[in-house]
Amino acid sequence: MITVGHALIAIVLAVVPGQPVPSAVDVVRSELIVTTPDGLVLPATLHTPAGARTRLPGIVLVHGSGPTPRERLRAEAEAFARSGIATLTYDKRTVGYSFTQRSYSQLADDAVAAAAALRGRAEVDPAQVGLWGLSEGGWVAPIAATRDPHTAFLVVVGANGIGPLRQQVWADATRLERSGVRGSLVDTSSRTLYRLVSGLGVFPEPYHDPGPVLRELTLPVLGIWGALDRSTPPVESTAAYDSLLREAGNRHYTLRTLTGAEHSGRASTSGYDRSTEFAPGYVELVGSWVAAVAAGVAPPTSVAGSGDQARPTAEAPPLGWYESIWVQAGALVVMLAGFIGPGTVAGYRRVRGRVSTPAPWSTGLLMVNGLGAVLGCLLYLGFVMTSRSGAFDPGPMIAGRPLPWLALQALAVTATGAAIALAVRIGRHGGGGPGAALVLCAGAVFVPWSVYWGLLVP
Repeated sequence: MITVGHALIAIVLAVVPGQPVPSAVDVVRSELIVTTPDGLVLPATLHTPAGARTRLPGIVLVHGSGPTPRERLRAEAEAFARSGIATLTYDKRTVGYSFTQRSYSQLADDAVAAAAALRGRAEVDPAQVGLWGLSEGGWVAPIAATRDPHTAFLVVVGANGIGPLRQQVWADATRLERSGVRGSLVDTSSRTLYRLVSGLGVFPEPYHDPGPVLRELTLPVLGIWGALDRSTPPVESTAAYDSLLREAGNRHYTLRTLTGAEHSGRASTSGYDRSTEFAPGYVELVGSWVAAVAAGVAPPTSVAGSGDQARPTAEAPPLGWYESIWVQAGALVVMLAGFIGPGTVAGYRRVRGRVSTPAPWSTGLLMVNGLGAVLGCLLYLGFVMTSRSGAFDPGPMIAGRPLPWLALQALAVTATGAAIALAVRIGRHGGGGPGAALVLCAGAVFVPWSVYWGLLVP
């Protein structure tokens, strides 16, 4: 259905300067700096279409995750410039930004400073400067928009309507399921592992809630998601933006899910491959929408498109006391001491010619299999976690379980059986010495540890 508002927008895009221009238009790059509130000087580049009129609408590009340089967003900047938008990119701060430290509030202040620098340019209409945020920038740019009353509009791409830790757990679980993995490995290598990482302090801002900020946004908002987004849950994020902006009383938000697009708006066939080309309609949508807003004809609220999200997200709460870092470390110490210590002592005695009474067979079986399961589990989960680039290749599988994981589960089952046999043996006949008791203690810790880490779960 075509409304009066849609008709006005069509007229505006047809007659106002600043509408999308052909891709053949050259882009002029001008170097400048952005000075942050805490005194950092960030190199920046302004991209404008060659021969463009003055008082163009302007947009500041806010980075996704990582200490990325402005050159990473050059393709977006040039594409938007060719669409008639003066586009500013700047180097992301590295001071105060790392694997263990970051502040979305501080990053938002940087974006506000960049917008102020853009408004000071002669090529730009200072009343028509907005923000664009990609991925992590989808948490940062809305904060900046609520802080800076001069912000004319907001564009987010691949933004999340949920918190960072919940999003990361979903992304990693989705990656494994898309590769055909099923069973306990999916939850263990995503939810369990990332909650531990967060507990170690290596996942800053894990529980940032975008809701309160989005409920404050009454300015025009354009939200774009790729239907094949595998980093951000596209269906839930679109629904969250729709709900929260509606709560804010926002009457001018446009939410679009683009077919054949991945997380950053590039063309893709699976969501994990990424073309050098933008998805069809992406750049045109940003250019025409910004031109309409700048012309004073903000598009009416509309939501269109559908994302491919088979798995829903789930809460990832902080660690309980029983799964805290100290408890995990203590369990690891007890298991390693029980599985390694007695064997070391026995070997020393044999070398010295002081061989004691042989230990029950279950002792050695528990030591060998328990140690292999513990060390193998840690190494394999580390491998899965660090192989996050693109789709996951699990290798040969049986019933959705990679062979290495099945082997570790077999070790855990064998070790558990040996622990039970050793406990029965000691309970009935006693003996075994302090070494057997230490091994049994390690086994008693190993069983619940294996359940927690998915080795004894299908």
